[in-house]
Amino acid sequence: MRLGLVFTQIAPAVDESALPNEFPTQTALRLAEAKARAVANQAGPNVLVIGSDQVAELDGQPIGKPLTHRNAVHQLRLLSGKTANFHTALVLLNAGNGRMQAEVVSTAVRFRPLSAARIERYLQREQPYDCAGSAKVEGLGIALLESVETTDSTALIGLPLIALVSMLQSEGMEVP
Repeated sequence: MRLGLVFTQIAPAVDESALPNEFPTQTALRLAEAKARAVANQAGPNVLVIGSDQVAELDGQPIGKPLTHRNAVHQLRLLSGKTANFHTALVLLNAGNGRMQAEVVSTAVRFRPLSAARIERYLQREQPYDCAGSAKVEGLGIALLESVETTDSTALIGLPLIALVSMLQSEGMEVP
């Protein structure tokens, strides 16, 4: 990991469906907490557990993972020339004492106008079907973006490291 910490990655079995009438920020936070709690139950006591989830939204409507090529084409057509918000929730759970810290970092992402040919070329090369909004900023998806505004540049990739460092430090863990 970028912070130089030793960790174990565990994928929790958590249903990532949004609840009816749930705001995207609420969904992201609820799922990050559910993931952290599920992993804490497996990991045992005296560990710090990180849970994270990201939900994208356009005009107040959630944008999920496309899962298929067809859905990704549809998402990118909708996002073309528009600004979407990506809400990345982070939870740090101290399994030893039950203390939980949580934060949602939002990122405004402005997409370039995208032609059908550009969308198709991108999807053929990157295939971001497991990524909310169908564009991986850490890869070729950066070429689809016009601007990114956030307080934590790592949040869009899925784990807000600036926020995480603060949380770890409040648990007594020094991060170089």
